[in-house]
Amino acid sequence: MAQQLGVFIPYVGGVEYATVLLPPLEGLCRVGETCVRDKAVESLCKIGSQMREPDLIESFIPLLKKLADKEWTAQSSSCGLFHIAYPNATEPLREELRTLYNQLCHNETPLVRKAAAKNLGKFAETVEQPYLMNYIMPMFKHLTQDGQTSIKSILMQVWECKFSFRKRSDLQDQDSVRLLAVKNCAVLGKLLVQQVCLAEILPVIISLSQDDSWQVRYTVADQLCELCETVGPDATRTEMVPAYVRLLRDNETDVRRAAAGKVTKFFQILSPELPVQHILPCVKDQTVEQLLPIFLTLLKDESTQIRVNIISKIDQVNQVIGIDLLSQSLLSVIDELSEAKHWRVRVALINFIPLLASQLGVSFYNDKIGALCMQWLTDEVHQVRVAAANNLVLLAVKFGPEWALEHIISQVLDMVNDRRYQYRINILRTLSLLAPVVGLEITTSTIFPVILAASTDRVPNVRFNVAKVLPSLASIVDQSVVEERIRPCLNKLNQDEDVDVRFFANKALQAIYQ
Repeated sequence: MAQQLGVFIPYVGGVEYATVLLPPLEGLCRVGETCVRDKAVESLCKIGSQMREPDLIESFIPLLKKLADKEWTAQSSSCGLFHIAYPNATEPLREELRTLYNQLCHNETPLVRKAAAKNLGKFAETVEQPYLMNYIMPMFKHLTQDGQTSIKSILMQVWECKFSFRKRSDLQDQDSVRLLAVKNCAVLGKLLVQQVCLAEILPVIISLSQDDSWQVRYTVADQLCELCETVGPDATRTEMVPAYVRLLRDNETDVRRAAAGKVTKFFQILSPELPVQHILPCVKDQTVEQLLPIFLTLLKDESTQIRVNIISKIDQVNQVIGIDLLSQSLLSVIDELSEAKHWRVRVALINFIPLLASQLGVSFYNDKIGALCMQWLTDEVHQVRVAAANNLVLLAVKFGPEWALEHIISQVLDMVNDRRYQYRINILRTLSLLAPVVGLEITTSTIFPVILAASTDRVPNVRFNVAKVLPSLASIVDQSVVEERIRPCLNKLNQDEDVDVRFFANKALQAIYQ
């Protein structure tokens, strides 16, 4: 009913009869349900904006004054009508309306003051410029400090064990009064000249950004960009940036989240140097605080696919969190992940090792993960062994041939006689991949003799894998080595009793001498 009465003017005979709609809406403005009162006020505003000036003066303004003199529900509703009544009122009535609104701002009931704070901006937009400083600004300042005295008295009552639910509710309402005052800062700032805005509005914004109520601070964070536009670029750089940094470091998660959500727009308002210097560290700190625990939890998730996905995206996480902090956290779970039942998790972890080692250096590999990388070469799953070999090659490229000879090749050679032929095959492949990285000298003196010796292995699969890797070595060693050692070896394998060995030996000879 409250909603539909707002469009009833055509059904009662037009604007000249609009006054007949006021009495039922007056009653609806006094009911207990807030949603009904709000719709009644909305309908009164629609009707009032169409009424003739004499009807406004004779019927609408008296209705407003009547509501403002009743119980708190009616007083709350009256606050939403002033911006409709004021522009068409005579000067004596305007003065009376300004005084009346001031009384509502000082009303003893928090919900009335809340309504006054909510509608102050709309009322201020209709008030003449000279009265902004004399009437509106004192009301605004009072509302921004709303609840401070009451807080003291409530704390005294806590001490006396008289704290009641009603008092807690009142305190929340007082917080919401200041919360609404935040939104008025932007509106009032646009109505004032810049110098007055900086003197009157800016201190209020800074104060509210440090309010005891987290909801007030949240509203400041949420309205931050609008507030910056109100005070201008200079004040934003000198005053609003420090306030924003405090909000980004607030002890309440919701406040930090609201502040972080304004980063992009805030950067657009300012020159790039200032945000990068002051704000990005805060954003990164909050990102690490929120993201890292989630990341580590997902690394231990029971779902294999989730763990694989997380590890596969670890380079992107590294760009945000930073390798130092990430590696410290990962070390606690690397051992656990290295023994994950599903091979895909182990492969994903192996693929991350080169990034981790390259960022943290040689000592990190030698002390923390070197033994683990070697252990993966003899994993029971072929794909893991392949990934482990590729991993060692990337590490050798990063740290150089001499390091590779001491810390990789020497340990790989210790595995060449493993009793399981699948592992011996993987060692051959690993050595062949390392050969181009370590160069001619190390390949000729260390790698090549081991591979050549494997050509007499008792298992045909090992022998034909020797035939498969020899062409790659032929491109590294001297031509004399090819003719004196590789070619005779392949000719011998080409006469092997196993058909597969002969096939790959013949294929290798064709590859070398084509």
